Amino acid sequence: MLTTHIPGYPRIGARRELKFALEACWRGETGDANLLRTGSELRAAHWQRQREAGLSLVTAGDFSFYDPMLDTLALLGCPPARFGFDPQQLSLQQYFELARGNATQPALEMTKWFDTNYHYLVPELSPQSRFDGGPDWYFEHIAEALAARHPVKPALIGPVTFLHLAKADSGTDRLALLEPLARAYARILKRLRGMGIEWVQIDEPVLCLELGPAWLDAFDRAYPILAADAPALLLATYFDSAGEHAERILRLPVRGIHIDLVRAPEQLAAWQSRLPADRVLSAGIIDGRNIWRTDLRRALTLLQPLHDTLGDRLWLASSCSLQHVPVSLAGEQRLDPEVRPWLAFAEEKLDELHVLGRALDGGTAAVRAELEAADAALASRRAGRRIVNAEVRARLARLTAADERRASPHPQRKVLQQTQLRLPPLPTTTIGSFPQTAQIRSTRAAWKRGEIGELQYLEAMRAEIRNVIAQQEALGIDVLVHGEAERNDMVEFFGEQLWGFCFTQNGWVQSYGSRCVKPPVIYGDVARPEPMTTGIARYAQSLTRKPVKGMLTGPVTILQWSFVRDDQPRAETALQIALAVREEVADLEKAGIRVIQIDEPALREGLPLKRRDWNGYLDWAVRAFRIASAVAADATQIHTHMCYAEFNDILPAIAAMDADVITIETSRSNMELLDGFGEFRYPNDIGPGVYDIHSPRVPQTQDILHMMQRACSVVPPRQLWINPDCGLKTRSWAEVEPALRNMVTAARQLREGLVAEENTAIAT
Repeated sequence: MLTTHIPGYPRIGARRELKFALEACWRGETGDANLLRTGSELRAAHWQRQREAGLSLVTAGDFSFYDPMLDTLALLGCPPARFGFDPQQLSLQQYFELARGNATQPALEMTKWFDTNYHYLVPELSPQSRFDGGPDWYFEHIAEALAARHPVKPALIGPVTFLHLAKADSGTDRLALLEPLARAYARILKRLRGMGIEWVQIDEPVLCLELGPAWLDAFDRAYPILAADAPALLLATYFDSAGEHAERILRLPVRGIHIDLVRAPEQLAAWQSRLPADRVLSAGIIDGRNIWRTDLRRALTLLQPLHDTLGDRLWLASSCSLQHVPVSLAGEQRLDPEVRPWLAFAEEKLDELHVLGRALDGGTAAVRAELEAADAALASRRAGRRIVNAEVRARLARLTAADERRASPHPQRKVLQQTQLRLPPLPTTTIGSFPQTAQIRSTRAAWKRGEIGELQYLEAMRAEIRNVIAQQEALGIDVLVHGEAERNDMVEFFGEQLWGFCFTQNGWVQSYGSRCVKPPVIYGDVARPEPMTTGIARYAQSLTRKPVKGMLTGPVTILQWSFVRDDQPRAETALQIALAVREEVADLEKAGIRVIQIDEPALREGLPLKRRDWNGYLDWAVRAFRIASAVAADATQIHTHMCYAEFNDILPAIAAMDADVITIETSRSNMELLDGFGEFRYPNDIGPGVYDIHSPRVPQTQDILHMMQRACSVVPPRQLWINPDCGLKTRSWAEVEPALRNMVTAARQLREGLVAEENTAIAT
């Protein structure tokens, strides 16, 4: 019988049960016991669903209360020494302090998991790092699954991926830690074997990067140590091709290899021609990153010859963990009825895997009804009347190079903008959102349920805007925002007003920790039927003489944080969105808005895993931003924002975007991310984040002064702005108000010093 499995399952719950249990625990409303019980219930339900779908193996060890990289750090027993925690006695609350920070220590850095919108926590290593083991949480989860009599396949992040994604003290060679790390993994695997485990999935997605020789050699060094007394190992790769390393990987003491045939179907030949007779090939044939129904007949056309050759040595799986898609379509009662049959969430993908397995084992006649249903859905999608918008396509065809350029270069624009805005040195601002209070969420929910009317809702949002503007003026912030009270999400809000999008009720996916997002579905050509933000922006600006930013989400971020149609190139969809944003920028200018922020936090996230593919992506991504922004007059100041990513590799592309001001997240790295901007001599203005908005810790004035003094040593002060790392929607006013007060105080002190230095320089 053919083996079916998945690399991982969504852990948040169909109704975000994990999110609500986590946040209740963090607020002190419930204790650890309630959170642990919720986790146990979710794991049991997820395992049972895999069995009910007919999967051969149930994946365990993929559940996390915050992040699997943090779990691996805890399992290995290597929390950073700066926290002072005993690794073997690590408590659940200390685990959360590593993720969220505490009164004395900032949290671990957070960045994107390869090219996804999932954020992982970055382990901190040093020559003194030890891997002597931590709490037994991981083994307890495996024992739970075994006790429920499931055929269990534990999943682990592999040692080379863990080490490659970690950061180390300056001058520390991470690879010097490889052997002790491998021995720690060997102990874990030996213990799993003692529990009766036959197969372990060990994830090494770094094999899909362009690794240097030393990192490739690390596999040859580590895996003989790992495999000495281990269960059979299934080495899992995903998100791109690992085919170029096939010969090296197949020399390792692993029993199987998992490959992503959705993102990189071309790699199949490399594995098929080299696979030894005693190895398993796990074919990731169901898309774990997107929500479109699988073309089952096309998949069978690919798989049948492979099955004829490999027989039971062929396993079927999703391309990667299903954590990147929502849990189930079952609760989607209001989803667009035309689009709904075209979709498959995690539960439906389990069923697709089972159908493919039955077809290969028993022939297509055994699954005739399922194949015909899939055929009908695909035919309906191809014939959909709302897919193509001829006017949008004609406008794209008319774009020229002139549409991508501002009228004047940045130095000339900066003079005009300063004349108009009259900002002080080191101006202060925030990234856009202010706390989304329970009252705001309740009002929006009542409006969506039809319990209050449009005018009542509008007045409630205007009251929130008045409060936010007054708060910022009282604090002394220089460039204000309206607070985004009316926005549910920075992508969903815009998608709801654009053609070509539809939305789910419960299509949540985890972004980090308890933070979940509900990506829109882009099913057709994108167009803007009418202005989206100008009324709110005009109202906010009418309340103050200070400039208020118009707040927009950029085309690449809307693309990256949506489930995107797969029937045309992503670049084309991005340009369609760019045209819609461009129209909004023009309307904001007409409404009197002189500072417009077009957020692109996902620009770096969208980079392909292979560096050789970067230029093609960056060309169209930068072009999309420039088309969206270049309609602005020289006197209009264009901002953009980026966060939680490694920017230094793409600084020329960021500069080519030609935003007047870029704000970036830098606090968790103590401004390390800014170093690259300084070395590159980034030409435009920069606002490095001075405090971590994902932590409840309120920064003191001295903390912010320290951060900005370091920034001033890297970038000329006249290019610098002062702002938080990111938007403030997830924080409370009790945290936001003192943090911003301290930020403004620090800015004033720095200005005094800057003016004094400049006067001294003039005098001498």
